[in-house]
Amino acid sequence: MITTTGQHRSKNDPRQPRLARGVAGRLAETEYDRVAEMLERLTPDQWGARTDCTEWDVRAMAGHMLGMVQMLASWPEMVRQQLASGKRAKREGCLPIDAMTALQVEKNAGLSTEQLIAEVRRSAPGAARHRRRAPGVMRRQAMEDNGEWWSMGYLFDVILTRDPFMHRIDIASATGVAVTATPEHEGVIVDDVVTEWAGRHGQAFDLELTGPAGGRWQHGGHPGAGENLTMDAFEFCRALSGRRPVEGLLRTQVPF
Repeated sequence: MITTTGQHRSKNDPRQPRLARGVAGRLAETEYDRVAEMLERLTPDQWGARTDCTEWDVRAMAGHMLGMVQMLASWPEMVRQQLASGKRAKREGCLPIDAMTALQVEKNAGLSTEQLIAEVRRSAPGAARHRRRAPGVMRRQAMEDNGEWWSMGYLFDVILTRDPFMHRIDIASATGVAVTATPEHEGVIVDDVVTEWAGRHGQAFDLELTGPAGGRWQHGGHPGAGENLTMDAFEFCRALSGRRPVEGLLRTQVPF
C-alpha cells in the first residue's frame, strides 16, 4: 500500500522505517555478504576504475564502505568517527557526512585489497547485530539530513542498507562486474525505494522496472494513469539518487 508522506520536516515527526525489523535485519546481513562477494570478484585493474562518486575510484569507495561497517560494528568506533568528523567538518567547512566518509577512506587506504575484504567479512556480523539490537530509546531519536528529519530506526533499518547497495551499483557501473540480483534481496530493497518515492511525490504513476529486482507498481486509479515509466530497476535507483539526468517524477529523489 502506498501512503503519501511528503517530507518529514519536524523533529517531532521523523521519517520511520516501513520495513519490519526482522526483514531489515535479514537485508543488512545479506547486503554485507553481497559487498564482500562483489569485492572478491574485482580484478587488480578494476579497483582503480573511476565511479559516479567523482572523487572516488573503486578502491576509495570500498574504503568508505568498510569504514561504515567498522563504525557500526563497534560503539566506541562510532563515537570516535562522529567526534572526528564533527571536528573536521567545522575545520574545513564541509558537511559532517562528507567529513566522515573522507576519514573512512583515509583510515583504510593503507590496507591491501585482500585485507580490506577480510575486514569486511570480519566486521560485518557485528555491524548487522548492532543495527538489529539497537535499543528502542536509540531508534526513536531523531536526526536531520538535508532539511528532513529521520528516526534513527530509519537510518539503521533502511539507509545503512541502501548505501552499500547503491555503491554496489556504482562499482558495477564503473567496472562492468555484474550486480548479484534476486527478488528476495535486491527486489525487497527496490520495492521499499519505490514505495518511499511514491509517497514522497504523491502523484499517479504506472511504473515497470525490469530485471530480477524489478516489478510493476501502480498508483492513482486505473492502469496507465499518470506518468508511465519503464526502465531497469538499478537505473531507477541511480536516477532517484541523483546519479543520472532525469525528468518528471524521477526528479523526486530518495536518500540512499
